[in-house]
Amino acid sequence: MGMGFRGTVTDAPDFDASADAETLYNAMKGIGSDKEAILDLVTGRSNAQRQEIVQAYKSSYGKNLIDDLKYELTGKFERLIVSLMRPQAYHDAKEIHDAIKGAGTDEKCLIEVLASRNNQQIHNLVEAYKDAYGSDIEEDVTGDTSGHFKKMLVVLLQGTRDEPGVVHADLVEEDAQALFAAGEEQWGTEESIFIMLLGNRSVNHLQMVFDKYQEIAEKPIEDSIKSELSGDFERLMLAVVQCIRSVPMYFAKRLYKSMKGLGTQDNTLIRIMICRSEIDMLDIRECFRMSYEKSLYNMIKEDTSGDYKRTLLALCGGDDDLAGEFFPEAAQLAYKMWETSATTKVQLRPTIRPASDFDPADDAQNLRKAMKGFGTDEDVIINIVANRSNEQRQEIRQAFKSILGRDLMKDLKSELSKNLERLIIGLMLTPAEFDAKMMRKAMEGAGTDEHALIEILVTRSNGEIQAMNAAYRAGYKKSMEDAIQSDTSGRFSQILTSLVQGAREQGPADCDRALVDAQELADACNEDSDDMEIKFMSILCTRSFPHLRRVFQEFVRCSNKDIEQIIKKEMSGDVKQAMYGIVRSVKNQSNYFAERLYKAMKGMGTDDRALIRIMVSRSEVDLFNIRKEFKETHDCSLHEFIQGDTSGDYRKTLLMLCGGQD
Repeated sequence: MGMGFRGTVTDAPDFDASADAETLYNAMKGIGSDKEAILDLVTGRSNAQRQEIVQAYKSSYGKNLIDDLKYELTGKFERLIVSLMRPQAYHDAKEIHDAIKGAGTDEKCLIEVLASRNNQQIHNLVEAYKDAYGSDIEEDVTGDTSGHFKKMLVVLLQGTRDEPGVVHADLVEEDAQALFAAGEEQWGTEESIFIMLLGNRSVNHLQMVFDKYQEIAEKPIEDSIKSELSGDFERLMLAVVQCIRSVPMYFAKRLYKSMKGLGTQDNTLIRIMICRSEIDMLDIRECFRMSYEKSLYNMIKEDTSGDYKRTLLALCGGDDDLAGEFFPEAAQLAYKMWETSATTKVQLRPTIRPASDFDPADDAQNLRKAMKGFGTDEDVIINIVANRSNEQRQEIRQAFKSILGRDLMKDLKSELSKNLERLIIGLMLTPAEFDAKMMRKAMEGAGTDEHALIEILVTRSNGEIQAMNAAYRAGYKKSMEDAIQSDTSGRFSQILTSLVQGAREQGPADCDRALVDAQELADACNEDSDDMEIKFMSILCTRSFPHLRRVFQEFVRCSNKDIEQIIKKEMSGDVKQAMYGIVRSVKNQSNYFAERLYKAMKGMGTDDRALIRIMVSRSEVDLFNIRKEFKETHDCSLHEFIQGDTSGDYRKTLLMLCGGQD
């Protein structure tokens, strides 16, 4: 962990429990209560001091402070203040009790609490539970869960993990091999190995095991867990792995998920803000800033309101300006993240594959029938087009002409309309024609859709860009480069012009050169913004992706900053967006597309053009990976999002392209 104390709430100096008890008593007497006085006092004291206040309140007034607070306050604010007044172990106990005693079990709560607490916290929780509810926590938990999930929870409830410093150097390789053999290498996973090792070895030991695993499997252990395990057991094991890697990063992710997506999960937000305020809130803020586009403070500010918000912000402490060096732990995490990105072999998976017994002449006849005469049979069109690969669709286009002497595209355009037409036509075009058309659409008319230009050019391979250039020239009688130059200007135009050459270097990273590149980027951060932009462009627009992963990894070491943060802070406008797009695409392209889809659908109105562009262009490449990233980041599947955001035949077609529901 970081150096020394990393919480935001500490003991108040010159503390006087009976004076505080009196302040609270006065804040609650008479009509209405002085909520501000209550929240200022409670967040200004440590948990240990709050226990003394509860005692002093009883001594002075013969009443139970928690009961009085419950009576005076309401809603989320009440839940938050009352929870702050409980000793931490009793709050954990109540969370577990509520999670298993209500209708249905809140598995996410069980997972979060039991995966993230250390041995001492677990022992305190077990005792507090017994004291508060007169029953045995292990019996209650096992009575409410089953299978491997139950077994792992029992292991965690023992609180017998090796203490952090304990490393069995001779077992690191053996453990990594055992995990690999138990999952990736055989049919049917040997779950007991995962349970035994992930439940008992120390944090430091397992961090070394995970590094070894990455070497052996060429992917992080998280990826294996996702493909080998399922359901609550999978979620629990992922949480355990994330907590082994970094507890603050785990909580940063949980906080983010609790506030974005549909509605705020207040229980999660309250639980984390309270329990980490005296432990590692500063590290969590730092991890949050590193992973998301805003500070934790701003996210809470936008997502909550009233006294509830004021209390949460007090627990959060300050707002992190986007500037800044990393704390040691965060720098290490950023470095590790790039390393994982550099050493992981990603298997791209499409959602649309070629149809087996395919007969283009038959499809052509059926499409003609669907469009002939009065009215159109959209179902037939959708079922044919969405269930064929692009190559097969090209054969259908040709057969339509050869057999019927008609132009399928013209017929489709006259029979369909609006988004459904755009989507079906997009699917019928070749990938190069479709990309060219999307570039054209982004530039024609009054405004320019810079986001679309960036997204297309930073995610396509050299070959795809060259094919797109040829298709653009064939379709619109001018070069795409000319179009870009007449539609954009300045440094942004230069970046797009560089990318549209489709001449990015290929091949693996050159480690020595990566060090030089990283140092040049780090030095450029101290130059004026013009020189900085030119240097960034010369490296980010020309080097191969595998090479850039190493450059960005070494950049953390040279500058003690993360490349994304620098771009956000030092650059602006379209240049910032373009550079950011390249970095995101290099780091994790599927995740970049998932974010673009999320932005296209969230908020007011849907950016249908972006939705169509991504669903069509990625369906035969990596839409399956994008779906997984979407679910991981948003706790809500792409399928659900499309379902809620579109309608009719348009929706039906998009969902067919999407594939599963995750």
